Amino acid sequence: MFKYTIKRVLTFIPMLIAISLLSFVISINAPGDPVERLSKAAGNEGSAEQQSGASKKIKQELRKKLGLDLPIFYLSISDIATSDTLYKIQDKYHKANLEHLTHMSGNWGLVSDYYNELLKIQDIHRTLKPKEVFKYNNNITLNEINEVTNQVGFDIGSLLETSDQELVDLKLNTIGNSLENYTFLSPLNDSYQKIKKLNLDILNSSMKWKTYIPSINWYGANNQYHLWLFGNGKDRQGLVRGDFGISYIDSQPISTKIWQKIGISFSLSLISIFLAYLISIPIGIYSAYKKDSATDKGLSLILFILYSMPSFFVGTLLLLQFANPDNLSWFPVSGIQDPTLFDPEWGFWTKIKHRMPYLILPIITYTYGSFAFLSRIMRVGMIDIVSQDYIRTARAKGLGEGKVILKHALRNSLLPVITVFAAIFPMAIGGSIIIEVIFSIPGMGVEIYNSILNYDYPMIITVFTLSGFLTMIGYLVADLLYAVVDPRISYK
Repeated sequence: MFKYTIKRVLTFIPMLIAISLLSFVISINAPGDPVERLSKAAGNEGSAEQQSGASKKIKQELRKKLGLDLPIFYLSISDIATSDTLYKIQDKYHKANLEHLTHMSGNWGLVSDYYNELLKIQDIHRTLKPKEVFKYNNNITLNEINEVTNQVGFDIGSLLETSDQELVDLKLNTIGNSLENYTFLSPLNDSYQKIKKLNLDILNSSMKWKTYIPSINWYGANNQYHLWLFGNGKDRQGLVRGDFGISYIDSQPISTKIWQKIGISFSLSLISIFLAYLISIPIGIYSAYKKDSATDKGLSLILFILYSMPSFFVGTLLLLQFANPDNLSWFPVSGIQDPTLFDPEWGFWTKIKHRMPYLILPIITYTYGSFAFLSRIMRVGMIDIVSQDYIRTARAKGLGEGKVILKHALRNSLLPVITVFAAIFPMAIGGSIIIEVIFSIPGMGVEIYNSILNYDYPMIITVFTLSGFLTMIGYLVADLLYAVVDPRISYK
């Protein structure tokens, strides 16, 4: 069995690589700009003017820290027309536009000049101060100056993000009309004329043949995936060393946020699973032993009713009935402890005693559906086993019914229940979102819920990655338990 375990652990390596690749692909394709999200979380967001200077410098440092100034993977497959440094473009919409223009013309030199000239005219436009312009142009109102300036800025931004020629022509004509009608826009004129010419050159370029010749660009270990996976040994430790990135909500390290919450969710899941198996296995055995009796039918009815009741309904019902001053105020309404009384210096059993009233209703809500489901699986498995020849032989030898059931039939009938056990480990990381939200338990369920609401993709990707890893662990443990309960199963 030891050799089998080692082999299975070794097979984890390609599976973990596949999980990490999938997680990374999801993370880089998630909507929004991580730097903008983190800047908002840190309170660095502001107007275009405010973002010049110190704010832009902070964003550049943050982008470098996140590795967003690096190529995505170890290599890229493109064509000889496409630049191998396109990854340095920070804005993904600008990047997509440049890729399309390059594919359309096959001339990266012209596309690069066109893009740089657009950035230049954008910088010149930002130097225009409507209030300063108004001082020397009393023939137009300040509102009109603001409106024209904003419209030109919007059109320039659109040119940076679109390659649709009809839209490009429309925006260029709009900017040209504004330049003709408003003299205060004259600093933009030279760049505007160059942009028009470069746009025509791109349209008339005859180098599209370059887009049909493939090219492989090798970047080595200095790429985003390598940094995300292994870190750089300085400010990033990488996924393999427990560094899951930074939360978009509060800019805190994900690893710091999740470990305490995982402990809460794991504890609840462990207690729930223990109680579910402790209750369901005896019920399943008894139902199988009393097959088709009134007791069996009654238990089946009760279990089906329990299994059909959704957890959010049961949790809410328990709160209204047993944590409600208008009915029975036996248990606290929410949380896992009283913040005014709880002392972190308490011993283990003192903490358990304090938290127990808070956990009873959540554990009941966690457990009732599980033991209803497991009892039915146990019953079916036991009924199948007791009809086997070796069970009839054991009875024919004169063994007592209790010994036949508990010694000979029980171990083999546990196989279907062990299969369900494989799903336990992912539950520990994910918790139960609905139950934890209803009872305000500060576990992983609530954290995942908040992450989804706030588009905190690093946290979501972390849960996805850890769940995939724990799923593999669960299946390995289930396979080993098969050999423990059934001697006929052996691994070499």
